[in-house]
Amino acid sequence: MRIADAKVIVCCPGRNFVTLKLMTEDGVYGLGDATLNGRELAVASYLADHLVPLLIGRDARRIEDTWQYLYKGAYWRRGPVTMAAIAAVDTALWDIAGKTMNVPVYQLLGGASRDRVLVYAHANGKTLDDTVAAVAHHQQLGYQAIRAQCGIPGVEHAYGIAKGDAPYEPAEKGKPLETAWSTEAYLSFVPSVFERLRREFGSELHLLHDVHHRLTPIEAGRLGQTLEPYRLFWMEDPVPAELQESFRLIRQHTTTPLAVGEVFNSIFDCHLLIEEQLIDYIRTTVTHAGGISHLRKIAALAELHHVRTGSHGATDLSPVCMAAALHFDLSVHNFGIQEHMPHAAATDRVFPHAYFYQDGYMHPGDKPGLGVELDEVMAATLPYEPAYLPVARKLDGTLHSW
Repeated sequence: MRIADAKVIVCCPGRNFVTLKLMTEDGVYGLGDATLNGRELAVASYLADHLVPLLIGRDARRIEDTWQYLYKGAYWRRGPVTMAAIAAVDTALWDIAGKTMNVPVYQLLGGASRDRVLVYAHANGKTLDDTVAAVAHHQQLGYQAIRAQCGIPGVEHAYGIAKGDAPYEPAEKGKPLETAWSTEAYLSFVPSVFERLRREFGSELHLLHDVHHRLTPIEAGRLGQTLEPYRLFWMEDPVPAELQESFRLIRQHTTTPLAVGEVFNSIFDCHLLIEEQLIDYIRTTVTHAGGISHLRKIAALAELHHVRTGSHGATDLSPVCMAAALHFDLSVHNFGIQEHMPHAAATDRVFPHAYFYQDGYMHPGDKPGLGVELDEVMAATLPYEPAYLPVARKLDGTLHSW
């Protein structure tokens, strides 16, 4: 069963997505997500110009061999562009395998380890009252786990806050927005947010929070300590994690669970964090960490060290990635939780899918393969639009982590 053709499809149903479509000589096709927010065309070129010519004629059944061929054969390894491209190939091959055998992908991964997948929603507000209302709204929708973000008094563009009534979308059309940031104001205000939420919603609701890499290790340790009375499900991305050892200092100062990894692209970005049990949840994604094949290896290492998965699942990844994540989540034993930001209606029309949400949980569905299709005719009417994530600066003008 040889790969006979491949297409790289870039479309923008409200935001940009890069999709790889692999077709076999038997007429079976598979889809893979290669979206890299703000750098989409770099991955599209990597696929079209460098990988697709190598794929034609290869046996689509040799998934692991193809992964190793693309990873080791390039000499220049790792990096978000390379790993997103490899992930798209890998995911598409798993999709083909499932369709060929007439089973959902999770059955190929060892079958289900659970009946459904716990997910968390995003509740964002410009003010504390807005955040409380957003949490209440998502609780009414059935979510049992909710990530809460709130505007910071005196900080005009706090992370994770929607503009107007539209759903939160961090990417800006055109050049990057430059924002101002105050760590001092943030550290002073955030504990009051979770004190209020616990008072309003009690102790049973799972509450999560994303710091988004904006603190130093000692600042993160202090924040985690002050949040301990409010029993967060996790504190996410407290510091930039290029220096994995920095989490040792955070761990010394707080028992608040730690989650990190949505920007990681290989097991080498997180092996120390996992092996030293410096984190509680690893947030690597199918698309950004080399596909289902590599994500399984990260999860296997994590399981040995009591670390659970909590994959990134924001709308900067397409429904192809969400479907792949849910198949992975359903199968992997040390699953923790899955992020869920519902896509816009236009995205769902371009990518009709079998996965579904119900009462705080999701399921990938039981269609063969991933259970996602691509309306290429509609996609062709929605061309790429340049968009970038904002850039944060401290109040004195120093460039800061996003």
